[in-house]
Amino acid sequence: MSATSPTSTPTSTPTSTLRRTIDISQDQPVPFGRLVAVETRKVFDTRAGRWFSIAIVGLVLVVTGFAALLFPEDQQTYVELLGLSGGVLTYFLPVLMILLVTSEWSQRTGLATFTLEPRRSRVIAAKVVCGLGLSVAGLALGALIAAGGTLLSTVDGGEAVWTLGWEPVQSFLLTALIGVLVAFALAMLVRSSPAAIVGYFLYTFVLPAVAATVAALVDGFDAVVPWIELNTAQTPLISGDYRATGEEWAQLGTAALIWLVVPFALGLWRLLRAEVK
Repeated sequence: MSATSPTSTPTSTPTSTLRRTIDISQDQPVPFGRLVAVETRKVFDTRAGRWFSIAIVGLVLVVTGFAALLFPEDQQTYVELLGLSGGVLTYFLPVLMILLVTSEWSQRTGLATFTLEPRRSRVIAAKVVCGLGLSVAGLALGALIAAGGTLLSTVDGGEAVWTLGWEPVQSFLLTALIGVLVAFALAMLVRSSPAAIVGYFLYTFVLPAVAATVAALVDGFDAVVPWIELNTAQTPLISGDYRATGEEWAQLGTAALIWLVVPFALGLWRLLRAEVK
């Protein structure tokens, strides 16, 4: 009988016994607040996003300063300047909201984003909270700039007029947030920055004009427009006494269902199923 050589190779262990599994059942999910903070940082991390934000603030400063110095005295009140600065912001804040969504595809960051947080619904919710928060912060900054413009209007000997009711503020804030949510829904639907931006401005400027033209040509269509066109449905909130009646709230709800709720649901469905490359 031959002895086993001391240098002989021991029998290899079956591969099945070497397999290891990672138990993540006890791991804590990424805190939602951290997701919101990351999405907020994304807005300003890129050079384009940073300078776009600076350009928006600069434009509001220029427009408000111009109005405070050169507009007639009755148009230099805080209400008028607030509406002016807020109006500029409502044109550009939706673009910021669009870029918040489409950048995941245009800059190809979606793979990293949805790998670190596979539950896309949480990422989308964080983007919504981030976008709404930035919109409210932007409108608050616009209110401060309008206050500065009101003070500036007194350099020619005029008097600063600060009268402001709660109804205009409440109505304007609601319409501004509706606008950014419509932009967000459109961005989820098309996932392309140029297409979403063009589509949003068509919705904002062209669609109301088309609806008004058809209403002028077709008898009775003017009564239908507020029920199907969201910009028209918001008119009672931004003019007159800023108080909508029960019927006008119903019109706003119906139009919002068509232009906000349905596109948002379809866009969310598409984004949750989209292949990320």
